[in-house]
Amino acid sequence: MNLSGKKILLGVSGSIAAYKAVILLRALQKKGAEVRVIMTPRATEFVSALTFEALTHHPVFTENSKNQSWNNHVALGLWADLYLIAPATANTVAKLSQGLTDDMVTACYLSSRCPVFVSPAMDLDMWHHPATQTNIRILQSRSVTILPVGYGELASGLIGEGRMSEPEEIVNYLENHDEVKFKSLEGIRIVITAGPTYEAIDPVRFIGNASSGKMGIALADVMANEGAAVDLILGPTHLKPSHPGINIIAVKSAIEMSAAAHKLHNESDICIFAAAVADYRPEHPAEEKIKKSGDQLQLTLVKNPDIAYELGKLKKPRQLHIGFALETSEGEDFAKEKLVRKNFDLVVLNSLQDQGAGFGGDTNKTSFYYPNNKSRKFGLKSKQEVAQDIVEAILELLESKNIQP
Repeated sequence: MNLSGKKILLGVSGSIAAYKAVILLRALQKKGAEVRVIMTPRATEFVSALTFEALTHHPVFTENSKNQSWNNHVALGLWADLYLIAPATANTVAKLSQGLTDDMVTACYLSSRCPVFVSPAMDLDMWHHPATQTNIRILQSRSVTILPVGYGELASGLIGEGRMSEPEEIVNYLENHDEVKFKSLEGIRIVITAGPTYEAIDPVRFIGNASSGKMGIALADVMANEGAAVDLILGPTHLKPSHPGINIIAVKSAIEMSAAAHKLHNESDICIFAAAVADYRPEHPAEEKIKKSGDQLQLTLVKNPDIAYELGKLKKPRQLHIGFALETSEGEDFAKEKLVRKNFDLVVLNSLQDQGAGFGGDTNKTSFYYPNNKSRKFGLKSKQEVAQDIVEAILELLESKNIQP
């Protein structure tokens, strides 16, 4: 969207990231936007309301401002073309989701009739806490746009997700918002496999791997936010996507995952094979727990179905198949081999030799490989950012195949 001439209401809550709101305000003004600021009382402990008043030439309202009248929240909510809350603490996100209105930031939310954007800012564990993720899902279900959180050093000293997006990133996001909606995956049906598979040895033991499912879940969330109808075939993991509209098919074994993928494949437009499927399974799982006896236990393993390979043979011309490759050596050669053998349109390669990449973590370092010998390498990013990179690659592939969302 063109920010020039837009009336933007900027809500600031009580986070150490409140100083970024000053930089954000100036960046919005340089784009030609008219900005007014409201703050929570806690926010004024980090940045003075006088700072914003000097920059906007308008009063800054909080719950206890001497300039506040009973209906200021109504007037400001109706005045704005866009309401941006940055930073939004876990406390503010919770209030927004529950409709609580004990300060101007939350009161204006209920009074606004314009698009609302929220840029969260909180510590790593607070961001990932189920309560916060539930509140985020509630806001998304009410058409509130949640801006991505950044990855890096946090005020607590921890390193991870939870940072407020940088001001220039927020401005860029707002400027490209209409374009993102235009390019969105509205009307596209996507099947994603994610997580590990557990192959039973007996009722209490299994063969598995360390995949958490984070990458596939991040993909599901980002693509659902872009308007896609997402079916997520999810192996055993305690993690779940945050978007409420995702259809989750929970499976355990490779056989179960294969059956679910085959069932959904024909009606899908895009299949993304992000799961870490076990290559082998015990031939004859014991019906009862195997008792410890002797110094050795011998298992006969048989090969599991290669889901991506089998569905690759069934792929229709207007379908896209995206694969992943996790390697420890010769990654590029394996990725290119997979492109051909499994009939992929794109392979996303990551290596266990790269620090911060691989199973279980919050980051990934990837390289994209295409059938036309085109490739692209990326630096270390959060898995949410990697998911966004994959969305952009998919949009390019759809355009190249003249497939309109």
